[in-house]
Amino acid sequence: MSNCEECVNYVYDDECGCYTCLVNLDEDEMYRFLQGTNYDCSFYEPDDEYKIARKQ
Repeated sequence: MSNCEECVNYVYDDECGCYTCLVNLDEDEMYRFLQGTNYDCSFYEPDDEYKIARKQ
């Protein structure tokens, strides 16, 4: 199970004043997401601030 708040694609949008997902889900993916309980996003990528530093 992925957590949107920990995803690199979940960013703050200054225009609307809220957090939004940068990924455009298709109709089926959006339906599963809105159902809520067991949606596992295939675009989920953990927001790891130290990812680049470990590669150096």
